[in-house]
Amino acid sequence: MFAKPKQPPIKSLIAQGTRIQGDLLFAEGLRIDGEVVGNVRAAVDGASLLIVSEVASVQGSIEADHVIINGHVKGPVLARQLLELQPKARIEGDVSYRAIEMHQGATIEGQLRPMAGDGAEEKPTLKLAANHR
Repeated sequence: MFAKPKQPPIKSLIAQGTRIQGDLLFAEGLRIDGEVVGNVRAAVDGASLLIVSEVASVQGSIEADHVIINGHVKGPVLARQLLELQPKARIEGDVSYRAIEMHQGATIEGQLRPMAGDGAEEKPTLKLAANHR
């Protein structure tokens, strides 16, 4: 009854040391450990998960349902459902999200733009991550 929705599987990996130039369109799950110069977008049909790891960088826009960032992004970010910013996340660009979870140490140089839910009066949720040392 209260189970979390199942995450889509990570089916693609851009490995550390790999550089992609050009736009990417993916389905389900993508993990970036390398460098992408171009826009990264998930298909709108079906759930999507994008992970930008601590060693990764993206120069371009990002769009997916669930976005987890712990690396460097230079461009706008759109998380259609949940945006998770890990401690080493650094975003240079505007951020749009339905729900956000931001850990201490993450930085954003841009505007935060909450997206309205299905109801016009619905407010986005904000989760504060606990400081675990």
